[in-house]
Amino acid sequence: MPELQLKQLYDGFRDPETINELARQIKQWASQLTEPVYMMEVCGGHTHTIMKYGLPQLLPDNIHFIHGPGCPVCIMPKERIDQAAALASIDDVILVTLGDMIRVPGSQGSLAQFRAKGCDIRPVYQPLDALKIAQENPTKTVIFFAIGFETSTPMTAVLLEQAEKLGLENLLFHINHVLVPPAIDAVMADQETKVNAFIGPSHVSVITGSKIYQPTVDKYHTPVVISGFEPVDVMQSILAIVKQKVEGRAELENQYQRAVTEQGNLVAQQKVDKFFEVRDSFRWRGLGPIPSSALKLLSEFAHRDAEIRFAARLPVKEIDDHKACQCGDILRGKANPKDCKVFGRGCTPQTPLGSCMVSSEGACNAYYRYAGVE
Repeated sequence: MPELQLKQLYDGFRDPETINELARQIKQWASQLTEPVYMMEVCGGHTHTIMKYGLPQLLPDNIHFIHGPGCPVCIMPKERIDQAAALASIDDVILVTLGDMIRVPGSQGSLAQFRAKGCDIRPVYQPLDALKIAQENPTKTVIFFAIGFETSTPMTAVLLEQAEKLGLENLLFHINHVLVPPAIDAVMADQETKVNAFIGPSHVSVITGSKIYQPTVDKYHTPVVISGFEPVDVMQSILAIVKQKVEGRAELENQYQRAVTEQGNLVAQQKVDKFFEVRDSFRWRGLGPIPSSALKLLSEFAHRDAEIRFAARLPVKEIDDHKACQCGDILRGKANPKDCKVFGRGCTPQTPLGSCMVSSEGACNAYYRYAGVE
């Protein structure tokens, strides 16, 4: 797409007049609300849009954002990071993982710190980079520490498929892919939750389709509006939620129709089903164990499962966050990043105490970047 055309496209979704008009309509409808709206955005990308463009300042006092567990880096428990560090410490092992994961603190330090000690840990931009590393290091065991929601799981499936096709026996997997709907159930199961509407994650929905949120709508009588990432997208989604609340409706709506369909990417779903099955339970940072909330390799691919191959070397003890860190409460929607006493002081993107500050999609990171430190 030519640069000018691309600029015009983004300008349309960031147009100040459009945003202000949507804000006016939201205020008009919100004046008819009989109770406050507490919307949880499930994706960290939405959190950054909300903070970067100052959307809370445009909304009336009876509409509130609650930042959910929408970042795969943020919800990774310390014991899983400890397992990654243990794998990287084994002789002739190369550990490969994505992006921000290398900086998240485990109980013994971050993967970046283990790398500084001499472990061969390599951050990559895409899972298929691990294929080349395995091919170039045939005498080493390459372990891909796979993370992400439904969005990135198909990429891990393609990597595994290629490894099988090429017969790369030295490429193993430590699977940490998690699922959004069970996390929503965990949030709503908390008797203290205020959440009464959801801004649905768009990238996840491109893969899964909008259909996966219908059970949430039906079970909790809660509106879910799947939203794009631009400020106009988010404001349109807020308006849709407020209209539903005023009219006494609870429905699934798809604001992001330019990318999300009801059925989703069927080819990607088939790839995932070919290699993965649902775990009985997975512990989420801040949320605790959530049944059926993550994936594992099918038994026929056990020969590539690092958790099986190195079971005796992996720590399994559950480790809680630093006592001063409130990431757990933030991920459950019970606290705002600025409620945390170490926010912006002992905990910054350069010296993070918790995962919400490490991740480029974390709520604390967004507040630090765009809302400042008081």
